[in-house]
Amino acid sequence: MKIPLLDIRAQIKPIRKEIDRAIKQVIDSCGFILGEEVKALEEKITAYCKVHYAIGVSNGTDAISVALQAVGVKPGDGVICPAFTYYATAGAIARIGAKPVFADIDPRTYNISADSVVSEVRKRRSHVQIKAIIPVHLYGQCADMYEILKIAKNYNLKVIEDTAQGFGASYKGRKAGTIGDCGTVSFYPGKNLGAFGDAGCILTNNKALAEKLYTLRNQGTAPKDRYRHVYVGCNARLDTIQAAVLAIRLKYLDKSNKKRQENAKYYNNRLKMLNLNTPYVPAHNVHIYHQYVLRIRKIKERVRQNLVKKGIDSRTFYSIPLHLQPCFKYLGYKKSDFPESEKCAKELLAIPVYPELTKKQMDYVIKSIDDSL
Repeated sequence: MKIPLLDIRAQIKPIRKEIDRAIKQVIDSCGFILGEEVKALEEKITAYCKVHYAIGVSNGTDAISVALQAVGVKPGDGVICPAFTYYATAGAIARIGAKPVFADIDPRTYNISADSVVSEVRKRRSHVQIKAIIPVHLYGQCADMYEILKIAKNYNLKVIEDTAQGFGASYKGRKAGTIGDCGTVSFYPGKNLGAFGDAGCILTNNKALAEKLYTLRNQGTAPKDRYRHVYVGCNARLDTIQAAVLAIRLKYLDKSNKKRQENAKYYNNRLKMLNLNTPYVPAHNVHIYHQYVLRIRKIKERVRQNLVKKGIDSRTFYSIPLHLQPCFKYLGYKKSDFPESEKCAKELLAIPVYPELTKKQMDYVIKSIDDSL
């Protein structure tokens, strides 16, 4: 039996006609750049997230870079982010000339550790001026945002939530991406809400910040004079076709996330019987399971290889922590600087959890794991 980590074809099939009509409408209008569908999607996202502003942008990485510029981060400034996450978080910091300052993670949720953030702020303030924190809502659940906000208030730091994997998740009743100064979102095709190419958005409740974000994403152009550039912006506009696709898919997001949660519960009940460490979810979090991740000590690689042999796509996200990536060697970090991140890089394994999975497929995954132990 072949089971992919994600089956995008199966997700699209039931709504293909709706999407085809939406794309045709964009083609017929020829409004390919910042067309009406972009504004319509932004309005739908603000309603869904209960946030004042949603600014459509080209992708999740650009969302982070543009947000950093908007909150006033400049070249040479320090920005704290977790050592254990996808490259784009730190890459977006470095791309604008700022300095990634890594922090370790909570060993249960795999999100950034508030204690480690405080340690890094105190340790590095004399070497680099830290201006912001980027907590990442990894695998589909939120970091401990109230603790992060307390730290930010104490040290006068901006907070940009990386919601690339957590769009639709919530923390103490608030949607991911709406709690800090702003939240950045990726609509990469593999995300729970995926476009048909690269796409993203930035969420905020701050009017002045939103106005700056709208300008920065469009070459820094003044709203009423396209040839007057008030900021050194960039081309980070959201394509109209992607907005049209996302507006259709957004209607089905909660139903899709609920099915992921049901699949996760099914796994939890059975995999715990195998004495495996299933995802830990604090009571105040609603997890949307962008990934369902097991922690398997010592024999993780053996299990992964056996699953692959049985046709089950299973992967390690992420096998090299950011502080050990070759591109960040210039920052001066070394092995053992962030022990929890390094352990997770060796011990975590993602298995299929997408909404279209059948119980027969999940039973096959569970039996294959059992056979591998």
